[in-house]
Amino acid sequence: MNIPALRGGLLALLAATLFGISTPLVQYLGRGLGPLTTAALLYAGAALAGALLRKGSRLEARLQRSDWRRLLAVVVFGAVIGPVALAWGLQRTSGASASLMLTLEALFTALLAWQLYRETLGARVWVAMALLLAGGAVLVLDQARLGGAQLAGLLAVLVATAAWGMDNTLSRALAERDPGQVVMVKAALGATATALLALTFAESAPGLVAAAGLLAVGATGYGLSLRFYLLAQRAFGAARTGSVFAFAPFIGAVLALALGDRSVSAWMGAGGVLMLGGVLLHLMESHGHAHEHAALDHEHAHDHADGHHNHRHVPMPEGMHSHLHHHESLEHAHSHVPDAHHLHRH
Repeated sequence: MNIPALRGGLLALLAATLFGISTPLVQYLGRGLGPLTTAALLYAGAALAGALLRKGSRLEARLQRSDWRRLLAVVVFGAVIGPVALAWGLQRTSGASASLMLTLEALFTALLAWQLYRETLGARVWVAMALLLAGGAVLVLDQARLGGAQLAGLLAVLVATAAWGMDNTLSRALAERDPGQVVMVKAALGATATALLALTFAESAPGLVAAAGLLAVGATGYGLSLRFYLLAQRAFGAARTGSVFAFAPFIGAVLALALGDRSVSAWMGAGGVLMLGGVLLHLMESHGHAHEHAALDHEHAHDHADGHHNHRHVPMPEGMHSHLHHHESLEHAHSHVPDAHHLHRH
């Protein structure tokens, strides 16, 4: 059994569940609110969750000055463009369709991870990506039947998926840092930026119930979910984490229907089936071969039971710890995923 892959898959599924539940709740709680105000409240809640989740951070690698340019790009794509586009789109289209459209985040994440990090995408994964794309096209056609406003809303959700795909891919290089610190800083910067924009465009202030609800949704669906997502990327790689995370839209669609969304149609069902097939096909991928590890110096949380951390301590620490450490060159064969130690070319 591939323990890192299993752990990464479970963490990604937890992240997906929390985020999936959040989408129809954002549509419900955000009625009558501007998209900038909605995004600001969501990420204010995420920042609060990040601050509360700093327990154990001394065992993790801290953000470095060299990370800030990447972190700012992550904020722009993931904490400004993504949530604002989603909030705008959710007020104009079906909650179930919008939830399913978010499956395309996995497509954008996998393609960008392949392009930027050269993560391996075999024939099975390319077929999975084609199914996801076909399902998204069916959803667009379904909303196009219902009029321009519905289609515009769904296309805004599509923009959000592309923005979060870029966010996921850029975040891969931050996955070895303290996830609590990454969540807190990203969310705080995103909340500040969107709040200032909401004031600039004079969006109406939220009521107490809506504000409290969106803060709670942000803390769980964006803050805690992002922490699990970063930990999954550490163990599982960006493309595979994105694929497991693609279950989130199906969870959201089911909840949207339970909350009274009656927009279900044969077209929506067909799109959902195509997308589900793509997700399942991607998860069936297995990858293993003889590979070489070049000598490497880096810092991240690790222990000495994973076969890749053989350096010595006096005394030897137990469990997880973080420090700058050296890897000697090594050649071996085993099943693996594109984590920080398996970014070799193919």
